[in-house]
Amino acid sequence: MKMHPDQLHVDEEIVRHLIAEQFPRWHAESVRHVAGAGTVNAIFRIGEDVAARFPLTPGDPEELAESLGKEAAAMDELAAVCPIPTPVHVAHGRPGQGYPMPWSVQTWLPGRVGTPDGLAHSADFAGNLITVIRALREADTGGGQFAGAGRGGDLPDSDEWMETCFRESTRLLPVDELRALWERFRVLPGSGPDRMTHGDLIPGNLLVDGERLTGVLDGGGFSPADPALDLVAAWHLLDRDMRGVLREGLDIGSIEWSRGAAWAFQQSMGLVWYYRDSNPEMSMLGRSTLSRILSDPEISSGDRRPTHSS
Repeated sequence: MKMHPDQLHVDEEIVRHLIAEQFPRWHAESVRHVAGAGTVNAIFRIGEDVAARFPLTPGDPEELAESLGKEAAAMDELAAVCPIPTPVHVAHGRPGQGYPMPWSVQTWLPGRVGTPDGLAHSADFAGNLITVIRALREADTGGGQFAGAGRGGDLPDSDEWMETCFRESTRLLPVDELRALWERFRVLPGSGPDRMTHGDLIPGNLLVDGERLTGVLDGGGFSPADPALDLVAAWHLLDRDMRGVLREGLDIGSIEWSRGAAWAFQQSMGLVWYYRDSNPEMSMLGRSTLSRILSDPEISSGDRRPTHSS
């Protein structure tokens, strides 16, 4: 089932043809579609060392090519500062027979994709997240500030989107309770200057081995944003005790902690209804995260403590 009304079709045969035509050095390599919960790109593993990423929705090819160039630069920046391995850009692909948009090739990282509950109780995993988030926060912004739309800027900018989510979720979620919580979230003050952030630390973008974080995927959004943005990882991946460990390890104050919950809330509200039928795994992630937020006594009560402790 398609996830998007205008979703592009791409399959292994199309990818084999594009690879043979544009990158002869890989023409003899196997091509395997990588199943997963991703919503932006279709991913195909080429041999053992690289993966091709094909955007799922159409757009202006020139604009997309420029965007892919920026993503490649951001991936390289992330790789330079991230203490955990992360893919790097290898090549740009052009539109060709069967696929009308630019695409990209990056290095392949082995590992098992994270899940909302798989390591929720793990102090080792929480410690790995602390190490990553701290390292990204310490990276130089080069004087840049948030320049996008949506997550990572001003919370009230999401009001229109949130209204859509509340309307679409009427029969799926406790909308009255969620709407009241958003009214508290949207007026939270800022929590400090923008810092470098990954921007999408969800389970599907993290690779694990045992209780260790071994890979950080989808680094094309590495850029300055609200310093609370990467705290979504706490709500997507950790139980209450481990959220406390992460919060203490990063020395997060009450306002910034609440803003992290707000960004996780904003993201999750869209996941539940939009992917209910087309991507149940993403929809369930939204439900899981919203449940954690609603059951957290500090967040759900609006009691923002003035300390850094958990």
